[in-house]
Formats: sequence, structure tokens, C-alpha cells
Amino acid sequence: MSAKSLKPISPQPGRPLYLTARDALREAIDAGVFTPGEQMPSTKELSEQLSISLVTAHRALQELVTTGVLNRSQGRGTFVHERYHERRNTIADARIALIFNSEASLGDYYHGQVLQGIRQAAQELAVDIVLLRFGEDVRSECNGYLLINPLPSELDRLAAAAKSRSAIVAVGVRSNDKRVSCIDVDNVELARQAVAHFVEHGHDRIAYVGGGDETSNSQDRWNGFQSACDESKIKLDPALIHRSRSWRQSENERQALIRVLNSAARPTAIFAAGYHFGLDVYSALRTAGLEIPREVSVISVDDPPSAAYLSPPLTTFRQPLAEAGQAAIAMLNEQVKSGQNDARQRMLSAEFIQRRSTAPLR
Repeated sequence: MSAKSLKPISPQPGRPLYLTARDALREAIDAGVFTPGEQMPSTKELSEQLSISLVTAHRALQELVTTGVLNRSQGRGTFVHERYHERRNTIADARIALIFNSEASLGDYYHGQVLQGIRQAAQELAVDIVLLRFGEDVRSECNGYLLINPLPSELDRLAAAAKSRSAIVAVGVRSNDKRVSCIDVDNVELARQAVAHFVEHGHDRIAYVGGGDETSNSQDRWNGFQSACDESKIKLDPALIHRSRSWRQSENERQALIRVLNSAARPTAIFAAGYHFGLDVYSALRTAGLEIPREVSVISVDDPPSAAYLSPPLTTFRQPLAEAGQAAIAMLNEQVKSGQNDARQRMLSAEFIQRRSTAPLR
């Protein structure tokens, strides 16, 4: 049927015009104006009939191609997907804004695994993902927001800026904000388990190497480490506490750790509260000429494949990061569909992977 059967659309306050055009086209397809397998009118025809620009018409078509409503064939044109009516109930209306901590390194293992879980769940649930920057204005086309390891100030700012009916889920953080649902690993408990393992092996000079920033996992690992040491009557030596403002040590911080390792008051065990910190510890111990685990035992957090191939293989806590990403998308999709944005808290457990970087105190 000709595009002449389409009516011009009108702008809606606070909503991008291409989304209004996209919805008008999908409504026409649902109404049978365009049937499965039928070729869609050209971008020029659609722009004339809907009274929109060529750019807006192209963007509206692209949105429907991305969600599987339309199928584009190179050199032939754009067609209604032949199986659209079979798939229409799986094409969700959820569009999720994905926002990372402004200090995050997206190339590290933590974020890579979370992203993998997000991608898998989004594909299965047909959820659209839009990548936003912290500090960017909240977009009106998004009806859900997924924050990865946000700082408290960033979480508060986005929760205040988002639409009141928008669903917000944060991964890697705890929050008492009633507008925000949270999915996190029990970082307090994994730090406590690390200290307990060292104590069981006779260690009482335990160093801490980790983040000192405001992120929830940095704070929780530090708090869990402190509380476990207190319960085991281990006095924390300030010289053994090395907290960085970044996700790994700077050269100055690494040199400070090496000086402690070369001193008579060096630790006999080190908890590295992140995989990059674990690599920094291995490097510093090697520079100091100390053998792992004969002279110093090491436990780290996160378990990429390379951990098993270090010399010696590194004992770690394996976080269910992909599972956290999947759970976040599923939770957001459910809240968007139901319109119920009640705050929920879900805590996941890390798995202790014992290898050869720890040993009883000599």
C-alpha cells in the first residue's frame, strides 16, 4: 500500500521526532498497512507523507531495522520482516541508557564481563541499549537507566535528573535511595574471607593494596578487611595499608610498596583488592626479590583466565560479573514493562579460587 495512507505526525514536547515517526510506522505495520515481506516506501516518500526531514525518516527506519521490525537488503530496499508477526511480542519497548563511572577503564576485566552479561541479556530480551556519558543530559527516549559502578555523587545526580517514572538499576554499588535498585557482589564478605584464609595459615602481618576512591566496591572491601582484622585481633600497621585513588597503583605508589617489602617490617601476606592491584603486587614482590608464597602470600579479586597462568598461579575471588549484567537488564526490562519501579537490592556471592599464591607462614 502507498505511503499516502500515512498521516503527517506532530512533534511531542520533550520527545525526539524520529521516535514519534518510528512509532507511527510500527503502528501502521501492526494495522496491516504494510505486511510481512512488503517493501517499505523510500525515505523520501516517508519524509513527504509524515512531514518530516529526510534525516528523521532515515533514523526512524533505522530504529525499526535495529529492533527487528524491518529488514534492510543492500541494493533492494527496506522490507517488513517476514516473521514480524511471529516475533512482535518479543520486540520490547524498553530502551536502556548504559552509563559508566566517569573514572572507569572499560578495557579491564571487570567492565568487560559486566558488558558481556548486558549484551547477552539485551539480545535475548530485545532491549535497546544507548551508551551515555556521565554528565550528559538524561535522554527522554530512554525509559530505563543502568549505571555501572557509579560514584555516590553520580548516582544522586542521575536519580534526580531521570524522569520520575523511569526505572534505575545500579551495578556494583549499594544505595538506600528508594529510586534506585542495586545489584552487587558481597565485597565485605569476600574481604573477610581473604583475611580468614590468611589467619588460618598463621599470618598476622597482612597488607592491604586496593582502591581508596568513593566507589562502593572499594569502600566495602576496605571495610570488610578492617572488620575481619579487628575480630582476629590483628593490629593494622599504617605502613601496610596502600590505598590508591585509581584502579591500579601509580609508579610512586608502587615504589612505596617496594620500600615496605624491602624493610624489616614487611608483611607476610597481601590482600590485593582488585586484579590490577594483584598484578602490581606481583611486580613489586619480584622487584623486592621476594618469593610467592614462600615469603609472602597473595590473594586478589577477579579471576580472568590469565590469573591461572601467573607464576605462581594467583589465588582469587571470582565475581559473578556477567551474571550481574544479565540480572540488571532483566530487572530493568521487568520494571519498564510493569511500570513498577520499586527499589530492590540483590547481593551476589564471589567464589574463592585457591591456587598456589598462598601458603602457611614459615
